Amino acid sequence: MKLRRSRQPKRGRIEIIPMIDVMFFLLATFMLASLSMQQLNSVHVNLPQGAAEPMQAKTPVTLTVTSDNQLFLNLTPVTLDSLAPTLKTLLDAADPRVIVAADSASSNGVMVQAMIKAREAGAQQFLIAVQHGR
Repeated sequence: MKLRRSRQPKRGRIEIIPMIDVMFFLLATFMLASLSMQQLNSVHVNLPQGAAEPMQAKTPVTLTVTSDNQLFLNLTPVTLDSLAPTLKTLLDAADPRVIVAADSASSNGVMVQAMIKAREAGAQQFLIAVQHGR
């Protein structure tokens, strides 16, 4: 008579579902952390809606136009007359780009005049800051 073994040896299994959960959590964490690392040296304004590629500038200079048409370079308040001399000291010769963050309620004329003064100071490219539409 042949006796059967009551237990058959089980092969080890690697459960992949918990590993997928951990990897998704890490991905979401790193995505949120990288979004919070983005810095704009500007005053808070209501940006217009739009879609744009993320900018890869080292030390961007931000020209901000608020809803009551006040001008700021990074966080420093300026006037149209003092914009060009102040911007000349802030601009990098290797990267003469300026980010324009204008409130959607601001006057377009003030923004254009500020961009003309920035061009006189040596700005070569203007990058318009927008808020991603949903």
